[in-house]
Amino acid sequence: MKKNILLLTTLFLFMFPNVLQADEMVTVKLVNYVGEATELEFKLNREFFSFDPTLQLQEGVTYTLSVQKGSLYLQENNKREKQKLNGPFILIPEKYNEEHQIYIDDRPYLGAMEFTIEKDEFIRPVNQLPLEDYLKGVVPFEVFSSWGIETLKAQTLAARTYAVSKLNEVINDTIQYQVYGGYTWDDSTTKAVEETKGEVITYENRLIETFYSASNGGVTENNANVWGGNSMQYFPVKDDPYDPTHPWDFTLNQTQIELEKIEWDKFNWWDELEEKDTDITETMKGWLQRNGYPGDIKILSIPSFELSDDTFESGRSENGSITVEFMQRLFEGTVLFRRMELKDINLNQIRPMIGGTIFKSYLIDSLEADDEQYTMKGRGYGHGVGMSQWGAHYMAENGKDYKEILAYYYPGTTIMDLANDAIVLPK
Repeated sequence: MKKNILLLTTLFLFMFPNVLQADEMVTVKLVNYVGEATELEFKLNREFFSFDPTLQLQEGVTYTLSVQKGSLYLQENNKREKQKLNGPFILIPEKYNEEHQIYIDDRPYLGAMEFTIEKDEFIRPVNQLPLEDYLKGVVPFEVFSSWGIETLKAQTLAARTYAVSKLNEVINDTIQYQVYGGYTWDDSTTKAVEETKGEVITYENRLIETFYSASNGGVTENNANVWGGNSMQYFPVKDDPYDPTHPWDFTLNQTQIELEKIEWDKFNWWDELEEKDTDITETMKGWLQRNGYPGDIKILSIPSFELSDDTFESGRSENGSITVEFMQRLFEGTVLFRRMELKDINLNQIRPMIGGTIFKSYLIDSLEADDEQYTMKGRGYGHGVGMSQWGAHYMAENGKDYKEILAYYYPGTTIMDLANDAIVLPK
């Protein structure tokens, strides 16, 4: 993929030298809205060119790309014939501006686009565009655009700092990096990007890790307590009076399927089984399948679920235990009864089993059990390291500007300018 970065950047340098001199370039795989597609549609707004002299692509026409036997084929809408594409399929706008757009499955993108084959069967678009325009497609997907401009600016600097740290990589458009929605801009977030152009957050002239979460529950967390490694000085544990705490709770039934009620003689007995807490058990099944239990799964019970007494300075729980009993149907039809136990392990291994939208944070106030179910209550949404997005919102509501917000959540850091300051960038 590094070859793709070099090729696309070279093309941009040749075609749009003024653009490239003014801005760094971001290369991003489109995964979030495309998925693993063997066929996709695209159309062009204004003129684009490719490096295949036999192709004459027209504005406004819908084209279909498909993969057959490891090769890309192009088909014009309403025409039967398909053209095999030899070599890389790259589309470059005649001019780089907002009018030249590539629509992929009805979502517009700016810049250049290369269509590659992934895993010998899927089409993977790879978009390259200037950093600042990439950010205009990121920030409205990472924060509420209706929030005040100072909050949006704080989020923009966090997003820009992160993106600059990944300039030499091919990132994607999912939460694995930053959610990127293409040319789906919002006026407020675009203004925040433009008014902070080139500004990044640094510590001792180096880019920081700009961690943030929706809500820290009223107390920030240190990075080492969540992910291990070296503790960063700009991630202290401290009370946050601006965060609205966001209390949450959920219940989980100990028994999900009663064995004595299964009608084993029915031909479709497996299909009729349904757990009580499907919003949790579907996530639990996916976790089990990814961790050594392939095939269909039915969750029978959760006979134990508890927290250890140890907590971090922030009050967040460290470890816990959970036991899951389930049936595993192998691909040839054999059904096995299984028991999976995680004993006194870090909660970051248990939370994904429940689901991060349900088990929202490690700032847990209580976990109680009776004869039928578990009830967990807590505060916050996310890991709690770095900036609280809701806290930033309320800081701005109280008259703080984006520099004060960032100084509060990343203490000891400095805002620097990419174009004018001596920042040590990653190689």
